[in-house]
Amino acid sequence: MGDISATRPKAATKLVPHDYFDDPVAERYDDELGEWGDPAAVDPAVDVLVGLAAGGGRALEFAVGTGRIALPLSARGVDVHGIELSEAMLAQLRAKPGAEAIQVTVGDMATTTVDGAFDVVFLVFNTIMNLTSQEEQVAVFRNAAAHLRPGGCFVIEVMVPQLQRLLRGETFVPFDVSRDHLGFDEYDVAGQGLVSHHYTKVRGQFEYVAMPFRYVWPAELDLMARLAGMTLRSRWSGWRGEPFTAASDKHVSVWEKPAS
Repeated sequence: MGDISATRPKAATKLVPHDYFDDPVAERYDDELGEWGDPAAVDPAVDVLVGLAAGGGRALEFAVGTGRIALPLSARGVDVHGIELSEAMLAQLRAKPGAEAIQVTVGDMATTTVDGAFDVVFLVFNTIMNLTSQEEQVAVFRNAAAHLRPGGCFVIEVMVPQLQRLLRGETFVPFDVSRDHLGFDEYDVAGQGLVSHHYTKVRGQFEYVAMPFRYVWPAELDLMARLAGMTLRSRWSGWRGEPFTAASDKHVSVWEKPAS
């Protein structure tokens, strides 16, 4: 059984220097997941990962967070390890039943390494976009490949850039307007970046958080995988294997490391 007490990263360099998931964000993270925390959203992802981990194999989650996927995956008999930059998010994970079975290394997912080889490495919920340069995103693929056993798979869940929603010259797209939350994305089309702005009502007052991202196209991710020595095995528009089409607003992609 693993130890949830955090170990320190082996990497000497850090490509991801800033942690946006501090205590206030981490403390309400699970409460704000909404439908993304429901079994209807979590269980299909866990089913896919269990299959890729050959049932009781080994899985490594980049940006394990509060354990939304890692905990139910561990409960299904998979030996789950995690890498997490945010100590505050890790504190939320530690407080949950079953967390003692997950060993987490504190560090960034682009350069941090852990011991052993894994059947599957995964990075979900748009988190590849938290890396705000192409260099960082390429490094994540190389880091994933280095952790995979021959024949193992790297899985990413990420949105398809919603540029069709932008009028010519427009940069802002609202995605949630409610009494307790206002969210909108600010696009930098030339730089392939966006800033996600959130005004959230907390204890009767609105708090503001903004996080930068780099959006990335499926074909660009395929090239990153090839640079890391992996090839595309599957791509769906969801965890239930729905076909990926021009109308899909997200994709789940699986790249495979050569078996030999």
